[in-house]
Amino acid sequence: MLIIPFAEAKAEIRVLNSRFIARLFPVFSQEEARKHISEVKAANPGAAHNVPAFIIGGGKNRLEYCSDDGEPAGSSGKPLLSVLKGSGLGNVLIVVTRYFGGTLLGMGGLVKAYSEAGRAVIGVTRRAELVFTDRLCFTLPYHYYDKAKLLLDEYSAFVIEENFGEEVFIKADLAKDASADFIGRLKELSGGKLAPRKENGEPRSRLV
Repeated sequence: MLIIPFAEAKAEIRVLNSRFIARLFPVFSQEEARKHISEVKAANPGAAHNVPAFIIGGGKNRLEYCSDDGEPAGSSGKPLLSVLKGSGLGNVLIVVTRYFGGTLLGMGGLVKAYSEAGRAVIGVTRRAELVFTDRLCFTLPYHYYDKAKLLLDEYSAFVIEENFGEEVFIKADLAKDASADFIGRLKELSGGKLAPRKENGEPRSRLV
């Protein structure tokens, strides 16, 4: 099970008048991560540094990246990545924006400040499970609708669309390891009349 951020988060600390603003994002690709990094830099033109670190994926496909963004080598990006690695989160980006307060912090001070900023934003981050899904599409008569809805709720389905015409059309994403069982239950309650069309769904996040 891959644990990811449920939503974006933000935290700020101050160290000897320097502001360290940590922003955390759920990300699903390197391109998405770099887009957020660029947006943070563009939104903070007066900042001294915008230090990023991200982890995408898991297992053998895990991708890790960090940069010191002009801070002394090893003083910011690597400590921030180390905090991320210890958090248990995947598919996550942190960018720490520093507004210089006029006092040099030294190598040890920078390591501590960036690490604390990373831990601060992780501490306010809601966590979710990454769920890989199948997308099911099916049409049903109205007299099956209430039972189908209860079944969708039972399987924690992500309902994308409901269209009420002569019959009801439903489009929903279900966890891949549950979709086959759901289809069987749906066929059972309809006497074999309901057979959803299945395709790949979107990765989803579910609060844990």
